[in-house]
Amino acid sequence: MSILVDRDTKVLVQGITGREASEKVPEMIDYGTDVVAGVTPGKAGQEVYGTPVYNTVKDALQQHPEINASIIYVPPSAAKSAAFEALEARIPLINIITERVPVKDSWQIYRKAEEIGARVVGPTSVGIISPEKNKLGPIGGENAEKVYRPGKIGIMSKSGGMTTETAHVLKQAGFGVSTALGLGGDRIAGTTFKDCLKLFENDDETEAVVMFGELGGRYELEAAKYIEEEFSKPVVGFIAGEFTESLPSQQYGHAGAIIREEMERPSYKKKALKESGAHIVDVHHEIGVKLREIL
Repeated sequence: MSILVDRDTKVLVQGITGREASEKVPEMIDYGTDVVAGVTPGKAGQEVYGTPVYNTVKDALQQHPEINASIIYVPPSAAKSAAFEALEARIPLINIITERVPVKDSWQIYRKAEEIGARVVGPTSVGIISPEKNKLGPIGGENAEKVYRPGKIGIMSKSGGMTTETAHVLKQAGFGVSTALGLGGDRIAGTTFKDCLKLFENDDETEAVVMFGELGGRYELEAAKYIEEEFSKPVVGFIAGEFTESLPSQQYGHAGAIIREEMERPSYKKKALKESGAHIVDVHHEIGVKLREIL
């Protein structure tokens, strides 16, 4: 099994005629993703890699009512309106690839999704992949099948690039992936670690979960509480950025990685996760070794 995306996922691409989206749509289709339509205002009638383009989400849904996921590739200033358009059309899964979305806009997108009961992954997401079933976004690149082999380990990561690096570590250790998600490293995430754990808990074929966390924010702490109180499967985690604690007051990384208080430090998160029962490694490539010990 998998979570969020599978062979039945029918995808709409918002901003499909833009440079980045038009480059990634062929990757997605070649992987096997069913991209049925795209939207760019004023570009109706065009095609991108055989995919018809419409002016609005409503127009696309009229022709393709089977759409049940949208991936958003639009400029930061347009991300909120694009997400609202998809949410108001009752598309149940929205994956926002766009970076640098204003925090206020991210918060409003989150609240809108909550109100409607939809799932938003992102902003700043690298995508979602369920190996041999579906791939949303740039995750894994054009050779995703070489890294993401099907299996029973879920991956949830704040870092885009390290999502695939984590899958590579699992592959070297002899494990495969049920679903991998790039949650994005912004201050406000549409889907959090805790949210992912709830989904993986109910996936019968996910046997363990790997978390790639970072300095800044509190989503790892929410996950720790959930792991201690409710999660029944092994969790192996790596928290990046501990080296920054020994540096001068200089901050490194994206906005979500800014440390505002003690509990947002990597060392604090690692301690909390260990106390919750999660298996925390100090070096990223030890994730595979730890999984072999556990499973």
